[in-house]
Amino acid sequence: MFIFDLIVDNYGTDHVFLIFYVLNLIFGAIAFKLGFARQLPLLKSLFVYIMLAIGTFIITIFSIFKMPMTESLIIICIVLGIYRFRLHRQRKEQNNE
Repeated sequence: MFIFDLIVDNYGTDHVFLIFYVLNLIFGAIAFKLGFARQLPLLKSLFVYIMLAIGTFIITIFSIFKMPMTESLIIICIVLGIYRFRLHRQRKEQNNE
């Protein structure tokens, strides 16, 4: 897909797995942070991020086989970011009234 071709063209195939793993981990953490409404205690949050790191390994394997996993995570982050921004604006307007 687009991201795979971009990374291979610019960085070669030497560190493709590591680059995709880091990208997927970052976008997965952002999606978790934007999508999960409540603040978790420290140990639960640590457990979730460890499980996220393990799950990202599997997602990265799919990314290497040219499935649009990284692109999907980017779209998820954008949609959740827009949702959170609109929710913030709506709550701000309700508090002003």
